[in-house]
Amino acid sequence: MPRKKSSGRPRPVFINAGCGPPDNPHLPVFFRTWRQIRLDVDPRMMPDVVANIADLSFFPDASVDAICSSHSVEHLFAYQVPMAFTEFRRVLCATGFACIIVPDLQAIAHWISTDRLHETIYESAAGPVTAHDMLWGFSQAIANGNLTMAHHCGFTPTLFLQCLRDAGFAEILLRRNSNLELVALALPEASDGPERRENLMASLGF
Repeated sequence: MPRKKSSGRPRPVFINAGCGPPDNPHLPVFFRTWRQIRLDVDPRMMPDVVANIADLSFFPDASVDAICSSHSVEHLFAYQVPMAFTEFRRVLCATGFACIIVPDLQAIAHWISTDRLHETIYESAAGPVTAHDMLWGFSQAIANGNLTMAHHCGFTPTLFLQCLRDAGFAEILLRRNSNLELVALALPEASDGPERRENLMASLGF
C-alpha cells in the first residue's frame, strides 16, 4: 500500500510518474518534504515501481495526495494518453492534485517556422536542448541507446486541456513557462474557489 501509518502525522505521498534518474532536476522543491514513490518504465532509473505511467494498477483508488509528471507524458503514444490521465485521476485522493509538464508544441512551432529546428533553445543539465529534441526526444540520449527517451505524442494548450477534461479532472489551471513548456495543475474534485489552485501553482514554482 502506498500509504503507511505512523504515530505522528503522516507525510503526504506523491507519485513521481516517469521519475528519470534519482537526481532529476525537474522535481519541484515543493515536494522535498513529501514521501516520494518513484515510478519509471526504465529499470536503470532505479525506481520504486517499474511501470509505464499509463498503468498505475500497483496503486489503489484514491491512495496518493499528488502526482508529478515532468516531461514524461510525451513519451507515450497518443492512444495511451487518455489511459494515463484517467489513471492519474483514479489514484488521487479527493483533495489531491496532479502537476503535469509537457513541451509546448505551439511555442516550439515558432522555431520551426523560422528554420531554427536545430538551434539551441536552452541549456539543460544533460546538454543543449533544441526544438528537434523537444519534438522527438533528447537526441543525445537516444543516440546513446536510450530509446525510451523518444517522443510519440505532443500537446498544444487546447489539446492538453481537453485530454485532462476528458479524463474527469474537475478543475485545471494551465500555464506556460520560459522553457517552452506547458504546466497543468489538475484537481480531481472542484474546490471552493480559485485560491487553492493559484496557491498550489505558486508553491510549485510556476
